[in-house]
Amino acid sequence: MPEDDRPLPPAEELTLARLAIDDGDLAHAAGHVAAALAQAPTLPEVHEALARLAAADGGGGVELFPLRGHAFVGAVVARAHLLAAAGRPAEGLDLLVAATGHAPGTDWAGVPWVTAPELADRLEADRTARILMQVCAAVTDPVPKAGRAALAPYLTLARNAVTVHPGHALLLGAASALARRVGEVALAIHWAARGVRLEPSKIGEVWLGYAYRSAGRTREALAALGRAVAHDPDDLTVYADIAGTLADTGRLDEALDWIDRALARDPTFDCAVHTGHRLRHQRDGDVAHLVALADFVREHPDDTHEHGDLAESCRGRPWLGQVTPATGAVVDALRRAVAGDQRDPDVVRLDAPAPPSATRTAATAAPELRIEVAAVPEPDPREPRRAGARQLWHHDGTRLVPAVPAPSPEAVARLRQLAHPAWPHPPAAYDAAVGLATLTLPDLLGLLAHPPEAPPTALGRVLGQDPSLWVRCVQVWSCLGLLHHRTDEPWATSTRRRVLLELVWGVEDWVTEAALFALVTAAWVDPGVRPDVARVVTARLADAAVVARSRPVPIALSLAHLALASPALDPETAALAAALTATNRRVPRPRSRLGRLWRRLTRR
Repeated sequence: MPEDDRPLPPAEELTLARLAIDDGDLAHAAGHVAAALAQAPTLPEVHEALARLAAADGGGGVELFPLRGHAFVGAVVARAHLLAAAGRPAEGLDLLVAATGHAPGTDWAGVPWVTAPELADRLEADRTARILMQVCAAVTDPVPKAGRAALAPYLTLARNAVTVHPGHALLLGAASALARRVGEVALAIHWAARGVRLEPSKIGEVWLGYAYRSAGRTREALAALGRAVAHDPDDLTVYADIAGTLADTGRLDEALDWIDRALARDPTFDCAVHTGHRLRHQRDGDVAHLVALADFVREHPDDTHEHGDLAESCRGRPWLGQVTPATGAVVDALRRAVAGDQRDPDVVRLDAPAPPSATRTAATAAPELRIEVAAVPEPDPREPRRAGARQLWHHDGTRLVPAVPAPSPEAVARLRQLAHPAWPHPPAAYDAAVGLATLTLPDLLGLLAHPPEAPPTALGRVLGQDPSLWVRCVQVWSCLGLLHHRTDEPWATSTRRRVLLELVWGVEDWVTEAALFALVTAAWVDPGVRPDVARVVTARLADAAVVARSRPVPIALSLAHLALASPALDPETAALAAALTATNRRVPRPRSRLGRLWRRLTRR
């Protein structure tokens, strides 16, 4: 079926299939049957049409669904059923498992021939075990509750096979692995324990250990995994599993001892390296462990499998995995105004001018708000912190006016596709921002001063509940886009470095944070720029600390979090940043509207 063809409803596809069969156009009929099967894989009428097609073909119909290139999933599943009907059920199951891997939540195997008890008699126990292991490899561990029903036929196959082959240890272990993934933990323990009693082995003990761990029986899990190590001391994956199990119960020192044992055998073993860096960061909070992990990932792109340790460690952490929410009286009033809270007055009285981005966002999203500033303290927050810094706005009386042209429609469209308040980790954010690489410098600067409206998407509608958050997203991703500007230029004399520094040392604003985050991200992805970026971070935080002795610095807390996310920071600056975050912490209350919005946006 051509990729650009949209399937009709199953009933209409089947009608066309029957007409094509009557006309002898079996290839055309096969396309319609495959389209119907992809939408309704357990519908009896679809299988009746498939059987009729096979009968008309005279050769069983298997070759009407060839596997060439990127095969259509409906054709794969049709071929699977026809192979089973032709007496080749193991080959058919292999294809059904492939379909499950493609769309795990679809009930591809919910058909009588898969769940029939006699199928287990027809399959060799070794082959069934391999099929069950293929299913396990195709799905998450554990499978979310909503997706477990689609795997029920495979679990039925496992039950039937264990009944027919009760003494096959490998089958029992594979069946245990599947049962554990779909929440049948007691059954998983039962099957794995039987397998180990029948034939003690490393893999059997691993399956048993995982089953115990899923049941929360940590002591038994560690004992089983320890026996697995005794079977094969060279399998360092088990060392990492033991370390992860210990860490889950808060026993970090013991966990790291196992990691060190693994690394002593192989310093480049990916599972141990990833787990070790994650656990060391979990123990002391030093971002250097995560930077080292990012370096390892960059230097070893061909790891045996994907690891989520870096993303797990950065998730929910300011600037490591998400933008920090804006704070201040203007932003608080703006959020209440957008929420329709009528209890508050329309006047926001400030002791000092708010950051320009906050003022501009309020004027755009809640023009009814009036902002009154009692005085302008020294040093003047409306002036750049260094001479020659880039000015994005200028004051026209009490009005803020952008000092740069608006961005092009193309720049707006690309930015709206990318901007998000969360990312897996800084290198991932850098990679994602490559989509802005061809934007011009005026466009990128224009996005900072003229943030577009949020896109008409589900994410955009959620962000619309807090306009300040959307503006911060725009500015963060625009500055990440600046990192990709003229990357052929050497860093020290590059346009991207110069412009980001000009923004860092401009007026105290959300753009300051966004530009500094871009520099911090550059340090994550390029070890060569780390000393330079560390000096900038140190100087900017020190400047904020000095100014804070005379007046409030609204961005100080965020700058401190940025410093703590920065590679190669000196201990004194890190201590200052830690002290600032400890004394100026402001986190949305868990039950507040902002807290709920934030959790929804950063859950990814």
